[in-house]
Amino acid sequence: MSWRPCPDPLPGDARACDLIDTIVVPRTRDLGGFEVGRVLPAPQQGMVGPFIFFDHLGPAEFALHEGMDIRPHPHINLATVTYLFDGEIMHRDSLGTEQAIHPGAVNWMSAGRGIVHSERSSGAFRARQSRMFGLQTWVALPADHEEDAPFFSHTGKDKLPVIEDHGVFVRLVAGAAWGRQSPVATLTDTVYADIALDAGARLSIDAEHEERGLYIVAGTIEIDGQQFGPEQLLVLRPDKAVTVTNPGPASARLVLIGGETMDGPRYIWWNFVSSRKERIEQAQAEWKAARFDSVPGDADEFIPLPDSGIGAPRQIRTG
Repeated sequence: MSWRPCPDPLPGDARACDLIDTIVVPRTRDLGGFEVGRVLPAPQQGMVGPFIFFDHLGPAEFALHEGMDIRPHPHINLATVTYLFDGEIMHRDSLGTEQAIHPGAVNWMSAGRGIVHSERSSGAFRARQSRMFGLQTWVALPADHEEDAPFFSHTGKDKLPVIEDHGVFVRLVAGAAWGRQSPVATLTDTVYADIALDAGARLSIDAEHEERGLYIVAGTIEIDGQQFGPEQLLVLRPDKAVTVTNPGPASARLVLIGGETMDGPRYIWWNFVSSRKERIEQAQAEWKAARFDSVPGDADEFIPLPDSGIGAPRQIRTG
């Protein structure tokens, strides 16, 4: 990933930089046979609220009989949040969960002290030429809840609040905003919203949440006269409300993420996140020694612990 600060405007320039702290541009990586854009963590932006990891999945076109195959792998001390715009993913985990996720729904898997899961394409998905497009984020757990029991929660799109007004469509994935509350439970103040703007539509985003980021999925948006295109994360300055406008001519799609600042830095290594470096080292040893539970219905394969190329656990600072 790369990043750039929003430069100080020259006289006569747009004032958007008064509202935007950092712009993060994702770096492309291959994951399970298709490309993802790695947005967070970035060198100058470790987290936005509790969000410590952010991948833009696709869009990817799969040929007949092809699909996604992310073999069983472990997580600790974090929650994975999967949200799709197109396609389907079959989630299986070591709790015995088997749940397909479709566009507009949310899969929230809290790893707690440890969980293993796989993400694959179903037989029905592979039986047709299909498309995959969505986001996967990780939310760091509060230090006093990192070792809670793992759990999985699926919330259908019909259960998530929807706001529609003058060309604005918002689906509230998690947290509270615009006077609505998502039923998805969180352990800290968190906001996650899927937003679509018709050409000419505008949406006000208040400063209720301590940290906020706007990721542009598709189209163009304008903030205080400055335009921003797809695949950019705009980290907003705290305590400043913003108005987002779609200048057109096409529609725009973006997501709002954020929440309160985490209760301290986190370490990240491979699929592990923790407030304690030694806890990640313990998880490394446990996965290598096959001490994690297996995934019912998907126990024949797994992703081995990386032996090299990742380095030591990296500290990710808050804010």
